[in-house]
Amino acid sequence: MSIQEQIYAYIASQPEPKRSDIQSLHQRILQVSPDCKLWFTDGKNSEGKIVSNPNIGYGSYTIQYANGSSKEFYRIGLSANTSGISVYILGLPDKTYLSNTYGKSLGKASVTGYCIKFKSLKDVNTEVLEAAVRYGLEGQF
Repeated sequence: MSIQEQIYAYIASQPEPKRSDIQSLHQRILQVSPDCKLWFTDGKNSEGKIVSNPNIGYGSYTIQYANGSSKEFYRIGLSANTSGISVYILGLPDKTYLSNTYGKSLGKASVTGYCIKFKSLKDVNTEVLEAAVRYGLEGQF
């Protein structure tokens, strides 16, 4: 199954209204960056054990490890969780940036160093969420 097929199967597997919200966010992220690299992680480790929620990923950056090795990973992650939806903005050097820049104007969302979590799209200001995603995809930090 292609990445695109995995993404659509994952979105289709979500209950409403979460399915519609994730589909809307997926389309919106693709409008922001139509040519970005797409990823899908099923949340399982190499032994097949579930270690995280599945994630749709957008864009890419290289993680540099202290031992000199590196790994390519996505910049933006989108995932359903038990209470709603999480949008991950990865690679930020300043873990207070999201909260300080977007936290107060997002609406009903919790904002951590790299995650924006909310129950439903209707609870957040989608323009502000899009601005945070755009910032993450541009990766000029």
